[in-house]
Amino acid sequence: MKLPSLHMLAICVVVLTAAALPANSQEWIPLVNQPNPVLGLSNPLLLTDGTVIAHEVCGSTWWRLTPDPFGSYVNGTWKRIASLPAGYGPLYFGSAVLPDGRVIIEGGEYNFDGQNCNIVWTNQGAIYDPKKNIWTPVAPPPLWKHIGDAQSVVLNDGTYMQADCCNKQQALLDAQTLTWTVTGKNKFDINDEEGWTLLPDGTVLTVDAYVHRYDADGKNYEIYHPRKGTGFWTSGPPSGTMVQLWDSYPDAQNASYELGPAILRPDGKVFYTGATGAPGAPGHTAIYDTASKTWTAGPDFPGHQDIADGPAALLPDGNVLMQTSPGVFNLGSNFYVWDGIDFANVTAGNTDAPVVSSFYGNMLILPTGEILWTDFGNVWVFRSSGRPQAAWAPEIVSVPADITRGKSYVVSGFKFNGFSQGAAYGDDAQSATNYPLVRITNRITGNVYYARTHDHSTMAVAYSGGVFTNFDVPRQMESGLSDLEVVCNGIASPAATVNVH
Repeated sequence: MKLPSLHMLAICVVVLTAAALPANSQEWIPLVNQPNPVLGLSNPLLLTDGTVIAHEVCGSTWWRLTPDPFGSYVNGTWKRIASLPAGYGPLYFGSAVLPDGRVIIEGGEYNFDGQNCNIVWTNQGAIYDPKKNIWTPVAPPPLWKHIGDAQSVVLNDGTYMQADCCNKQQALLDAQTLTWTVTGKNKFDINDEEGWTLLPDGTVLTVDAYVHRYDADGKNYEIYHPRKGTGFWTSGPPSGTMVQLWDSYPDAQNASYELGPAILRPDGKVFYTGATGAPGAPGHTAIYDTASKTWTAGPDFPGHQDIADGPAALLPDGNVLMQTSPGVFNLGSNFYVWDGIDFANVTAGNTDAPVVSSFYGNMLILPTGEILWTDFGNVWVFRSSGRPQAAWAPEIVSVPADITRGKSYVVSGFKFNGFSQGAAYGDDAQSATNYPLVRITNRITGNVYYARTHDHSTMAVAYSGGVFTNFDVPRQMESGLSDLEVVCNGIASPAATVNVH
């Protein structure tokens, strides 16, 4: 992973602030109120109260985006929140929103020492409590000297799993005691540059990036099988991913080993994007069918594009939005949507995509169904005209008809965790949103409130059984008849009527 130059960051800010994009005239819309960090934002995460937090590049500062009273993130406002513990200012790290509503970050390829952003592969970590607005240090797994930019995932039972970037180790976090348990026996290659995709059966898919050291075909993939205390990896058959996805240019000994993001779609198929680095050669893609457990080769990217680190996100209609660029780390990004068969080019509007590389970008699914995009400059949202199938929406079975401000309740139903983690990047950032939010809209004023959810019954994607979550009714919201929806990955349930007291 490259660290973007300060010069390029300055270019991004100038380009974005110099151009005004009329609302509703384009698909990409800049936020009306932009944050004002020193070096731009990255790694956005959606909290369970409907706000978004994002990290200031290679520093200790975090910012929070709060939607306006009508639920608009475009018209929302930014405010600084608590800073990370002293000495911890990472760039490219593991992250997740935990089932209890807290946020954890682990590692960092870079870390700020007060003067410079240095490559250190740090093993530091911290956990954020949004109710108390405080970050608490988290000790690394025993004997781990580094974590770096390694990948992470929240398993079905809510356990956070973290990789070590530079070897074959993984560990599971007990979020209450902040202690670790080693897991992941039989890993085929080191974790570096790989991403993790949670599958409907609770296993985790990864495509190997450093596979050339162990497999001349370069197409090996692995599945993690979670078992309490004894989680382990198995490799797929020799045919593997059918096409090579990791970058091996100019040769396997001197390559970047980058991979693109992987997105699980509602049809149960994982769309996996690749890098190439070879001049004039397009990046490959591959499709993993979770039902048949088989791979097929996908279409190559148009125009010699690839994703050597970069973001992708699941749109409400089940298509995949992604940011590409022409070769590993080269400037000149494009946006594409994959509909399950082919690519469609998406206008970049007047974003600064033409002057940045794909690895600058991060994507996050908002509760509105919009995609928030950061690129170390300003912040934009992508509005899609597609709509989800009715069968994909969360379903509310039970929720109290009368709720009181400041009190906590339980809402139960089906499909509260969606069909996918939602967004991906590769190994350097994780922004999953496969957890339920509760949105309450007052019928008289139209004001929108998010009730903080926590302690969800599961984090499993495409789960067919009954589920529930707890929600805390905001003290500041209005009383009266309101519509309550459960939202996941930007898709809302049919509304239930509640009377707020």
